[in-house]
Amino acid sequence: MRKFLLFLSVISVGFIFIGRLFYLQVYTYTASKHDLFLDNAIRKVYDYPKRGFVYDRNGELLVANQPSYDVMVIPREVDSFNIEEFCKLLKIDTVQYNKTLKQATNYSPRLPSVFVSHLSKEDYAVLQEKMRKYEGFYIQKRSLRHYQRSIGANVLGDIGEVNSRDIKSDSYYTMGDLKGKQGVEASYENILRGVKGLKFIQKDRFNRDIGPYKEGKLDILPEQGKDITITIDAKLQEYGELLMQNKRGGVIAIEPSSGEILAMVAAPSYDPNILVGRNRSKNFSKLFNDSKANPLFNRSLQGLYEPGSPFKLMNALIGLQEGVITPHETVTCYAGYRYGNRFMKCHCYIGRRNNMISGIQESCNAYFATVYRKILDKNGSASDGIDVWSKHAKSFGLGNYLNNDLFVGQKGRIPDRDYYKKVYPKTFYSTYTISNAIGQGEIATTPIQLANMIAAIANRGYYYTPHIIKSIDGDTIPKKFTTRNYTSIDKQHFEPVIEGMHQVYKNGTAKWLQVKDIDICGKTGTVENFTRIDGERKQLTDHSIFVAFAPKENPKIAIAVFIENGYWGSRFAGKVASLMIEKHIKDEITRTDLEDWLLRYGLENEYEKPYSGKPFNINDKTIVHPVDDLEYERLKKRLQQFKNQKS
Repeated sequence: MRKFLLFLSVISVGFIFIGRLFYLQVYTYTASKHDLFLDNAIRKVYDYPKRGFVYDRNGELLVANQPSYDVMVIPREVDSFNIEEFCKLLKIDTVQYNKTLKQATNYSPRLPSVFVSHLSKEDYAVLQEKMRKYEGFYIQKRSLRHYQRSIGANVLGDIGEVNSRDIKSDSYYTMGDLKGKQGVEASYENILRGVKGLKFIQKDRFNRDIGPYKEGKLDILPEQGKDITITIDAKLQEYGELLMQNKRGGVIAIEPSSGEILAMVAAPSYDPNILVGRNRSKNFSKLFNDSKANPLFNRSLQGLYEPGSPFKLMNALIGLQEGVITPHETVTCYAGYRYGNRFMKCHCYIGRRNNMISGIQESCNAYFATVYRKILDKNGSASDGIDVWSKHAKSFGLGNYLNNDLFVGQKGRIPDRDYYKKVYPKTFYSTYTISNAIGQGEIATTPIQLANMIAAIANRGYYYTPHIIKSIDGDTIPKKFTTRNYTSIDKQHFEPVIEGMHQVYKNGTAKWLQVKDIDICGKTGTVENFTRIDGERKQLTDHSIFVAFAPKENPKIAIAVFIENGYWGSRFAGKVASLMIEKHIKDEITRTDLEDWLLRYGLENEYEKPYSGKPFNINDKTIVHPVDDLEYERLKKRLQQFKNQKS
């Protein structure tokens, strides 16, 4: 019996050894891709695809790729070697070496991680020859972005290394991968990134690479990302950014017939190429920590401002739709509007009688305060009236996200009954919210929302969701971008409002900004600007705002310009809008006087100077902030270079 047990034990051990040998020598060579990741004799290397290119609406290449080299590490394969020598080659110190190796080990001892990213070609050439000495490390090639021009940082965005949240939410990513962080790069990441490939490299018993495993039959080829064409006109974008030098604000230009965004300027901006390569982290921190200029803040999409007088257009349309006013009905202005014991000032002369067209032309506060009160008091209840008013305004895309394809944005605010219940729990009267009549009070909009509102007016009652994508290689853009969104205002009510906007340029507050041979319809705005200093509410220099579309018939462009601390609508914003309209329609500039003025005068003094304690005075037209001569000459040179590109 003992001999039988001994014999059985020997046979059992033999089968165990045979089974293990079979597994190691046969099964692992027929293993699935998942099992290959567990095999120490095979190195797994991701083959990163090239990201898709980005073109502007006219086919100009905006974003391409450039080669980059990363030093990768597989922590459990790291053996002893001269760390000081290795660190010297990588241009890091031993503290950084130990810290990075620990991070990689915590992520995964057996999976590769980026150890040092974005080697230069020179560093790569030197290091490649010596990599055999440093077990557990290898060099992996991938591509970085190359932004062809120094414009459109807020449009194009950038790519950066994924974080733990990205890896957890999308299994596509592993530690060290790159993805779009902002702008188009983020919005269309899944299309631009492509699909990673995978190579299996056989190693010998000395842990040296000896060639592709199974002659590369199990390798997975990468799929290059798709190219996309965006709606931006690169020339118009560059021109807008040049005009906005030494100013802060946002500019959005939209093609009304399609909803395509022609230009999206956020000022101040930066060269997108500074967020590429090994200096990305340092440069990003510098931009992020600039709390004064805040260049990473996309004012054209995220800036929440009171819309000011351009919102009078909305009140005019609602008044017509609700039948509380006719285009020809007049309101007498007494240099303002008195309600209770308060007085809303107006720059109209005492006794002027305005109808709708002249009321828009002269931006009469008294006229629109009257219209607003009639809207709210139509049925005897301001609470009911504010809901009617709010629903009409929201039908233009105000007070809500526009459901576009832009990476960031703000909802804005169009108050309704529920909003005012927090302030007036029982009841309120139309005079309580009278500031809404002139686009101030509780209303808040972004430049893109105002541009979209103007596009809807230009179209006489509908708009297309503003979007940045024009076409995708081998694919179609979402249907929501080609579907009309109708407002709640009947078509016939737009004509008197549009004529009023036309008269703003012909005889009204923007008559100095006319452009030959272009019928422009616009509206100026001067928005009060308050802040708190030591707990006390103080008035600062007003914001400058301007909205417009052109031509009057078959419009090709709708635009909104918002410039912080810009004094009044036609001073800064109106000039920028007029020039960009002319550039888009005629592709040349006849109002070079406006160009020169915008280059010569900036607003940096407004942003830097301490508050004087004096309230803003709209009648003080002597206030100027010329830039220094060197800056002026620099901008003139840039403008000339821009114009030379055309030829």
